[in-house]
Amino acid sequence: MYRGSTHSLGRILLVGCAVGLGATGLYAQDSASTPAAPAPAPSQMMPKQAPVSRIDIFTGYSYFAPHGTVTTNTIAGTPYPVRYGSVDEGAIGSAAYFFNRYVGGVVEYADHTLGKNDGFQDATAGIIFRYPSSLGVTPFAHAMAGASRVGGPNAEPNVYHVYTWGPMLKVGGGLDYDTPLFNHHLGIRLFQADYVYTHADFGPQPIDGGRANIDSAELSAGLLFKFGNIVPPPPVTYTCSAAPMSVFPGDPVTITGTAANLDPKKPASYTWTGQGIQIKGDSSTATVDTANLQPGSYTAMGHVGYGMKPGQFADCTVPFTVKQFEPPTISCSANPSSVNPGDSSTITAMGVSPQNRPLTYSYSASAGQISGTSNTATLATAGAPAGTVTVTCNVADDKGQTATTTTTVTVAAPPAPAPKVQTLCDITFDRDTKRPARVDNEAKACLDDVTLNAQRSADASVVLVGNAAPAAAPMGRHGKHAAAMMTPEKLAAQRAVNTKDYLVKEKGIDASRISVRTGTKGTNEVDNYLVPAGASFDSEIQGTTPVDDSVKAQSRTAHAPAHHKHHKK
Repeated sequence: MYRGSTHSLGRILLVGCAVGLGATGLYAQDSASTPAAPAPAPSQMMPKQAPVSRIDIFTGYSYFAPHGTVTTNTIAGTPYPVRYGSVDEGAIGSAAYFFNRYVGGVVEYADHTLGKNDGFQDATAGIIFRYPSSLGVTPFAHAMAGASRVGGPNAEPNVYHVYTWGPMLKVGGGLDYDTPLFNHHLGIRLFQADYVYTHADFGPQPIDGGRANIDSAELSAGLLFKFGNIVPPPPVTYTCSAAPMSVFPGDPVTITGTAANLDPKKPASYTWTGQGIQIKGDSSTATVDTANLQPGSYTAMGHVGYGMKPGQFADCTVPFTVKQFEPPTISCSANPSSVNPGDSSTITAMGVSPQNRPLTYSYSASAGQISGTSNTATLATAGAPAGTVTVTCNVADDKGQTATTTTTVTVAAPPAPAPKVQTLCDITFDRDTKRPARVDNEAKACLDDVTLNAQRSADASVVLVGNAAPAAAPMGRHGKHAAAMMTPEKLAAQRAVNTKDYLVKEKGIDASRISVRTGTKGTNEVDNYLVPAGASFDSEIQGTTPVDDSVKAQSRTAHAPAHHKHHKK
């Protein structure tokens, strides 16, 4: 008796180990063939529930190992014990409907009627628990109650037992494997192991009567068909914003909350709080009163929810800033920014108060005079030296807060004076009465000075003005002839031409730089002038006349005296 029981339990353990080993190998092979995924980012490490099936249909092979004895009286009244034997060929099927991810109801039918001298059929219903994991396997456990149709054991012709119904209890669990086939709608039940208790009452009569309390082990494996899915509702999220983010004391701040994934079938409640602030609102918006707040940073907090379970509520926070009153700002410009001496420039200031407070203006200048008290002023540059004049523009509000900036006005330098004609030395012609237009050696010193000035000012020209004293009354026949040949005007012109000839030939001055004229001074001399570029000789020295080109220079060398023949009378 006990030896047969030991054999049955050994076969049960052997089958269980084989199924468990096969399941472990299958999962290990799948894990090894899948490349290791990179480490998730911190934002991806939050637990996330994947959809799971709503209905599981299981069908497969089942091995049944009953442990029990029926004692039946023979026709002679002798007790005849018969043990139940294992059923190696059986079929099983179940259907589970899950109310959520973890709990559901299950009904199951198992057929083990191909035993050697016995058979079992059972129908049960109960509760099932499962725990879907991210590893692709789902362990489960169930507990069921129902009825079992038991036949046997038979030991004919001594005793036999026809099929009869009796109560049964079944408790067990197993491991399901999720495959990617048919979009994850096909799985494998790697194993299901159950403890089964069955009570069979065949009646008190001999031969086919008796009672049995049967403890059985049931091992199953097969295919799992999954239908529908259970998607957990996404958790409520809540974000807040403040408008504006920065205000002055007294300005309102509007806080707006934006919730997502609320249950539209349930009313949502909103609450607002904040440390040290007054915030009012019972909807998705609230208002903060900043009239009594000191400058600084504050935080408003919001809460929304439609229940107290995790995922049914959320919180948010948003900062805002109360600023101190800001001073005004000012910009300043000058038009025109460059003026001639004595001209004026208009100064324009533009002040801005962030709180739109009344503003007053004032001005000062580093030179010149400035006047004005509005946003424009006038700078007068009379008496200001050439260069940059700095104008300071000031603005103040009614709180006494001020701002200052500067602009500049450039006073141009006065124009350089027009070049003037320079009067040089004079040379006289009173010493040589026989040759009154000859440039003698006494004139060299003066003409050297003229030459030096001309060389220093390469762009200047030289003007020679010849003069002559009025002619004396002619004496005798020769005097009248001389007077007719050399008038004061001609003598003055000859003196100027002779002086130019000296400067050109003796001093090397370019003839084009020298002009000759006659004057009206009434003296026997040549006046020498240096005329810089840009100077006007005629406007400065008046009363001169250009010498005609017909006047030719005379040689400075004296001619040999003429020999006169005396005729005898």
